[in-house]
Amino acid sequence: MTTDVTIIGAGLGGLTLARVLHVHGIPATVYEAESSPTARTQGGMLDIHDYNGQLAVRAAGLMDEFRSIILEGREAMRVLDWEGNVRLDQADDGTGGRPEVQRGELRQMLLDSLPAGTVRWGHKVSGVRGLGGGRHEVAFADGGTVVTRLLVGADGAWSRVRPVVSDAVPAYTGMSFVETYLFDADTRHPAAAKAVGGGAMFALDPGTRQIAAHREKDGTLHTYVMLSKPQDWFADIDFTDSAAAAARIAQEFEGWAPELTALITDGDTAPVLRPHFTLPVGHRWERTPGVTLVGDAAHLIPPNGEGANLAMLDGAELGEALAAHPGDVETALTEYERAMFPRSAAVGEAEAETPDNPSLEDLVSFFAREE
Repeated sequence: MTTDVTIIGAGLGGLTLARVLHVHGIPATVYEAESSPTARTQGGMLDIHDYNGQLAVRAAGLMDEFRSIILEGREAMRVLDWEGNVRLDQADDGTGGRPEVQRGELRQMLLDSLPAGTVRWGHKVSGVRGLGGGRHEVAFADGGTVVTRLLVGADGAWSRVRPVVSDAVPAYTGMSFVETYLFDADTRHPAAAKAVGGGAMFALDPGTRQIAAHREKDGTLHTYVMLSKPQDWFADIDFTDSAAAAARIAQEFEGWAPELTALITDGDTAPVLRPHFTLPVGHRWERTPGVTLVGDAAHLIPPNGEGANLAMLDGAELGEALAAHPGDVETALTEYERAMFPRSAAVGEAEAETPDNPSLEDLVSFFAREE
């Protein structure tokens, strides 16, 4: 089978691209390794910025749908010290420009906007090879193949498309998250719920440990325990034993306020390890006919609130470039990459200059400037 536009990965970047192409009457097929839209949870809260992510939503013609999934009040921000003392408390006055939505609902919004059959579920890519003339063959784990005139890798950190254009491989940043959830927190975990407040909370002491949490829907608290440790350190923890793993992580926060450590020890789900990887800052490649990358496949950076926004803007701008140059894929890809490379490099450089383990005063000053 031969197709015109083949997108690998049904994440936010790939789906935004498919939607913008659909708006312009250009068909595309998205191949996704997961078996269905509900095969796994889709992560937590995302702040969608008015200077990148929302531009993509607008290009996709979905602003009304986007507004309907915004969680009001979640732009509120608190910074606490390790003893639980509030050092900064910012209310959400509606002017922040970074409304919060659930990643799963944002993804479903994009899926609902596409024609039936656009996404082919259960298609895990096993390899990609060039056929010349800008054509590529994508092989799937089930033995199937597809030949495409335009291949877009929207398949994340461990992209199977990236090797076609680049030898870059993600490297461990030295920091990992451990995620936990508390459900119905206002009733079942009132002290922790009070500490987190109505939006996001960050707690830290000078050193290599931090606790961040977001208030999601229905009183759910989603916690990200941040530890600067080598991967071998985490490998010694048995994450199949939920209680033991949570207890071991909590040991790193001995002496902290109990309403903060409860975000770890009282979790209603098994703790999940999320090591962070990154591509080299300013990652780019030579123009390779018939193929390009969007999102983390192109410019993986540590979590800083920009990744999803950049992926969506990548998808939107690539879609608009293809629509603006019908029949001239190479001009469209050149135009897209010319804008994407410096944009992603600037974000990566800013992240690289941010201290891995900021002081409490640094964090308070940063968020106070953002107000």
